[in-house]
Amino acid sequence: MLGKMRKKTPLAWRQLMKEKTRLAVAVAGIAFADVLMFIQMGFEGALFEAAVKPHRELNADLVMLNPQMQTLFAVKSFPRERLQQSMAVDGVKSVAPIYISLGQWRNPETRLERTILIWGVDPTQKTFKLPDVNKQLDKLKPLNRVLFDIAGRPDYGVTEEGFKKTGIFETEFNGKSINVSGLYVNGASFAADGNVIASDQTFLRIFPSRKADSIEVGLINLKPGTDIDKVRKQIEALVPDDVIVRTPTQYAEIEKTYWANSTAIGFIFGIGVTMGFIVGIVIVYQILYSDVSDHLAEYATLKAMGYTDGYLLTVLVQESLFLALLGYLPSFLLSIGLYQLTMAATMLPITMTVERAINVFILTVIMCSISGAIAMRKLRSADPADIF
Repeated sequence: MLGKMRKKTPLAWRQLMKEKTRLAVAVAGIAFADVLMFIQMGFEGALFEAAVKPHRELNADLVMLNPQMQTLFAVKSFPRERLQQSMAVDGVKSVAPIYISLGQWRNPETRLERTILIWGVDPTQKTFKLPDVNKQLDKLKPLNRVLFDIAGRPDYGVTEEGFKKTGIFETEFNGKSINVSGLYVNGASFAADGNVIASDQTFLRIFPSRKADSIEVGLINLKPGTDIDKVRKQIEALVPDDVIVRTPTQYAEIEKTYWANSTAIGFIFGIGVTMGFIVGIVIVYQILYSDVSDHLAEYATLKAMGYTDGYLLTVLVQESLFLALLGYLPSFLLSIGLYQLTMAATMLPITMTVERAINVFILTVIMCSISGAIAMRKLRSADPADIF
């Protein structure tokens, strides 16, 4: 009779459903721990994604850099002639230089200055993969014209509605008069809260101390069918060691590695995930421990009937897995909503990913399994001799 009942409804499920208030508290606690892990992972992923997004949007097969380059926040320059030397390698189709720097953008309404990242490019070449930028390259050809990243922070004073209404926006950059001639979308990052793209000539006017023969990034495009890694090694063998050559993906990894390992950001978010994990273990353990304590006589009876500790452990593990699933589902849905709110408020690309959803679910299962294993110590003390 008992065996048939078990097949229809698992004992672990019946145990959980018997105390619905306790179950609700457990589910809420696990959901809270999961949301904490989701939020910490989400922020970390969004910030890293924002930091490397410009790198991935570069229209190039290879990228030439200063070997000391770690981040756009403190970019290093190298001689422009190194980029020209790469043209001697068979398979190289074209090259394009990029100037990068941080400057002070003045909000014309508040008169406050704010740091912004500027990219100086050749307006005759498609430096980025961004369609919004490539359609407006002609607007950069006149001096003192820039394209403004409307996905940055609103503190710079440029609004999409206002610009579309007037078609003009005048301000100062490093004390020099400039005009916004177009908008595009990229987003804020670790390096700066906003971005602008200018022609190389406008860039050099804004930064008069900069030399035209010193650039920050060199883009290298190859002929179709060329072995990218082979050409990369040939270029590095040809030019002096004051530059390195990487793929755009590798370039992005340099930036990501800097923020993850050379700053406290990776550690802080890691601590947040760990705390959520520990909180979940404590909550589930308390629930399972209370459940075992309240039903200790029943468990002792099962032992007297011949059920082993292994079977009872299976019941406890099943309870923990049911709790993991019940707590995970609402946390997953809630986290998606919180991601949307956060993205709207911070402009960060925080979205739910399959990898993150799976990772948090695995952590939830591990969390609940550990709690069940710890609570098993109480279950082992269920001695039939104490009952009969």
